[in-house]
Amino acid sequence: MTDSARPAPRPTGIDAVFDARQAEHRAPSVVFATFDHDGATHHGARGEVDGRTPGPHTAYRIASCTKSFTATALLALRDAGRLDLDAPVTRFVPAFADVRLPTADSPVPTVRMLMTMSGGLPTDDPWGDRQESLTDDGLDDLLRRGLRFDSVPGTTFAYSNLGYALLGRVVADVAGRPYREVVEETVLAPLGLVETGFTTDVAAGGGLAVGHRRVDDGWEPLPFSGPGAFSSIGGLFSTTTDLTRWARWLSSAFDPEGRGDVDGVLSRASRREMQQLQRLVPGRGAHPSGYGLGLFVEQYPEFGTVVSHSGGYPGFSAHMRWQTATGLGAVAFENATYAQVAVPLSLALDGIMAEHEEARVAVAPWPETLAAVPSVEAVVQGGEVPAGLLSENVELDVPLARRRALWAREVEALGGLLGPGSDVDVPAPESSTPSHRVWWLPGRRGALRLEVRLTPEDPPRVQTLSVRAETAH
Repeated sequence: MTDSARPAPRPTGIDAVFDARQAEHRAPSVVFATFDHDGATHHGARGEVDGRTPGPHTAYRIASCTKSFTATALLALRDAGRLDLDAPVTRFVPAFADVRLPTADSPVPTVRMLMTMSGGLPTDDPWGDRQESLTDDGLDDLLRRGLRFDSVPGTTFAYSNLGYALLGRVVADVAGRPYREVVEETVLAPLGLVETGFTTDVAAGGGLAVGHRRVDDGWEPLPFSGPGAFSSIGGLFSTTTDLTRWARWLSSAFDPEGRGDVDGVLSRASRREMQQLQRLVPGRGAHPSGYGLGLFVEQYPEFGTVVSHSGGYPGFSAHMRWQTATGLGAVAFENATYAQVAVPLSLALDGIMAEHEEARVAVAPWPETLAAVPSVEAVVQGGEVPAGLLSENVELDVPLARRRALWAREVEALGGLLGPGSDVDVPAPESSTPSHRVWWLPGRRGALRLEVRLTPEDPPRVQTLSVRAETAH
């Protein structure tokens, strides 16, 4: 999996965003990159790592971005017929059988519940981020001492690192070998992610960023935690070069041309499944959003689906983000605790999408949907109904004679319709799905709004026919 050759990058909107970020002194350094389906489109950096500007091959902790790798390993096992996502976690982690559930009728959390952050466990970021080096025996002891729940498993979203630690054990149990080995050999190696791994050994010529926390007016370096039972929640190191490739591979599942795709790790269908909203997250962000499988999913009204994941570890902040419709995306790392690099990166990607006309959601109607438009216009204005235009429910729902009387009233409210050559402005036609169309005809005192929806038959027919006057104020 290689990036296409690109000319030397020129300053972009993301540079301006991180230039402004520098004035806030959020971290000793930041690296960032943008990409599309064809490869990386821009690299940038600010600050210093070991006395020099970091670059696209400088390794940082990516923290909870690791969860997307864990979910990929689980789905690969599922697709191979070795794992049932609806199996209880006790099948793979016997010590969980000692956990007392919150109610007498609570189900044991399943693999799917844990993957979608709905296992009922409390949000645990500050605590979970310090547990990476815990041993498997230590995790078993923790379970046998008992857990507390915020909700009945399977009912509510709550971001749980412990849940993904349990999923690491599921991977190991099903595969019959350690979690980290499974990810390294079945995910990282086939995708050519040679600068990604669970130890600092991945740092090569680009150097290794050390994590820091703010102390008074300076920065205090922090030690690295070692791999352990919680590595599946956030243990990976990576570079912007590798994480860009990872994000492109995930987003390529939506690319009809398959750019950035790699066979043999996880099917396109399963990657699309990862990027579907599985559990709603109320009140998160400015758009409806939720959790998929190891990834967050947001629904923008103008840009459609945007997929992301943040990472926060002692000393580090990471974020990856892309639009599924176009593959436009960005990644960024900072080496400071609670830096929240997701904030500027989200702003930057919003700007990138706004600059690209193709990034705006545009639904292509079926040819039959477009062909129905002139026929419906003629019927609404008193013409005969062509054979095969309307489905049988149209007459059954409201008889055509009654519809014609209602339509006539709507046209009368507008003072009549104007001809095709009218210079009166009306809204542009819209489609929310290929089987749907809304359009307007100009009238003397406003516009007549027409809307149709077609049936799922082949060939399709008009099943919904709505006509409404929208008078000018």
